[in-house]
Amino acid sequence: MKQKFYFVHIDLLNTREALETCSTLLKGPKSSTLFFINAHCFNIAVRNKQYYNSLQQADLLLNDGIGMKIASWFAGIRFKENMNGTDFIPKLIDQAHSISTSVYLLGAKPGIASIAAEKINNRAKSKLVVGYSDGYFNQNQESEIIDSIRQSKAGLLILGMGVPMQELWISEHIHKLPDVKLAVAGGAIIDFMSGNIKRAPRWMQTSGLEWFYRFLHEPARLFNRYFIGNFVFFANILKFSLSKSRDRH
Repeated sequence: MKQKFYFVHIDLLNTREALETCSTLLKGPKSSTLFFINAHCFNIAVRNKQYYNSLQQADLLLNDGIGMKIASWFAGIRFKENMNGTDFIPKLIDQAHSISTSVYLLGAKPGIASIAAEKINNRAKSKLVVGYSDGYFNQNQESEIIDSIRQSKAGLLILGMGVPMQELWISEHIHKLPDVKLAVAGGAIIDFMSGNIKRAPRWMQTSGLEWFYRFLHEPARLFNRYFIGNFVFFANILKFSLSKSRDRH
């Protein structure tokens, strides 16, 4: 059951509950979607109506990051766990393997998805990933990508194309992929699974500082997102909080 978090609705689940839900969706009759929302995503949803609608229509929308946790205190909501995709999606792939559901990877730079697929298949000791494509395709190549996913018969589709492109792409094309029972927007997950991007030390992950580790490795690209973006995020939270307070009066 979804809980209102300012102007979006989020599923308050822990890892076990989310994996159980995903297992049900993977065995289900229809195509479903799983998205994650962090402070950066929240900011984009404020100004991008199409992306906001995609989040609202997601079958599962999970909280990601320390910013969301802090904002939840002001919203009177208690998240059960930090449900970041970098930790969750590998567990979901294992879950798919356990129920004999194959995987397709879509995203990252050319050559990265193939490395991720090889590592996943080696770990699973089977051809769990049955197809992959990089995320650098144009509109003319889109039909080829869709055909590739359809021909693979994969039940789990994992995208790593960045926000909001990945969510918008799923929302637009999921109806063309009847064999895909769950489509997941995973951000940099394909880069992480390939080893192209390294995870922060465990202590930074558990203390909510992985964002700072990533910033140190990509300061030019991530400065606006993590510093200016976090300021904008809490300004948005304050705006929604004040608006809710006025409505009560």
